Amino acid sequence: MGNKTSGNEKKDPTILTNEDLKTLKINTQYTEEEILAWHSGFLKDCPMGKLDKKQFLNVYRRFYPEGKADKYCNFVFKAFDTDNNNSIDFTEFLLAVDVSQHGNLEDKLKLAFGIYDQNKDGQINRKDMIKIIEAMYDLANEEDRAGLKSPEKRVELIMQRLNKDKDDIILRNEFIQGCLRDELLRKILAPNTTTLPEDQTTNSNN
Repeated sequence: MGNKTSGNEKKDPTILTNEDLKTLKINTQYTEEEILAWHSGFLKDCPMGKLDKKQFLNVYRRFYPEGKADKYCNFVFKAFDTDNNNSIDFTEFLLAVDVSQHGNLEDKLKLAFGIYDQNKDGQINRKDMIKIIEAMYDLANEEDRAGLKSPEKRVELIMQRLNKDKDDIILRNEFIQGCLRDELLRKILAPNTTTLPEDQTTNSNN
């Protein structure tokens, strides 16, 4: 009792345990006081202690009112839902926010890769990349998708610049090192939209 639970036994998601606090202090740049303040703000907007897909989509819609956030939001939600239970708890939430606020470029590229790597197997294929580019276009309300701007052509460019083995698979390290080297790739693959927007759910610090 009180240790990590398994199976169907789950701890109350509204409670920030000492173990949660320790994890967040080790893995983020927030102080204990800041973590408690974030937690208080999180519970104000998510009284059940978790953010479901619908709530998460509403956040994205507020920040991209002109675009269609649904597809892209699904990708981001899945990346942040690290335990695959169809909700984002406070620990998952704050770990992601910390990367977007305090992470260096490599940290942010790891987060971006996690969004693209939907089945979490450490690689992205051409088909997955096309879906992501389409979702990013929807989010930005980009209507011009002809010629070189088509998702397929964009992905062709990305694959040529990232994939030395020409095997239609991009590994995590290839993605990170390629984007570190290549500013054009960073602009395409890791714009600000790949991080969690600061929103009313996180306004406890303001």
